[in-house]
Amino acid sequence: MSTTCRSANHRASHRGQHQTGFTLVSVVFILVVLAVLGAAMAKMSMRQHLGSAAELGAARAYQAAYAGLEWASVQVLRSASAPACFGTTQIELGDFLVSINCTRTQGSDGSTALNFYQLVANACNAPSGTSCPNTTASVQATYLERQLSRMVTR
Repeated sequence: MSTTCRSANHRASHRGQHQTGFTLVSVVFILVVLAVLGAAMAKMSMRQHLGSAAELGAARAYQAAYAGLEWASVQVLRSASAPACFGTTQIELGDFLVSINCTRTQGSDGSTALNFYQLVANACNAPSGTSCPNTTASVQATYLERQLSRMVTR
């Protein structure tokens, strides 16, 4: 066998060894990049789910406070004469407790006597004791609260 043949075979076998090492580095790099992309997508998905849950909870708190205002309005407007304000009332609506307050003031429009009722409904999912809002310093991240008010005249 000639020396030319032997050196050609030696170069060919030597070239294959370098390519195998380069392929391994490329595969590891691609796996790392895919793992980072997967982790980023999982974190983004988690944030979207938490945001959706918070929006749904805020809507439920609003609806609970609104239902409390409707209840209070019926209590004030259903009788023939102007009633006195009811005391602070708590109503449980699902996961929410609604605290409802009423303040009555009197006034007149010319010779017509008027009664003004300031109704305030506060709904929360983690009350402080037996009423909303929760005024303690250790409020959880899942705490939801909504306060609505309405003026009723009769």
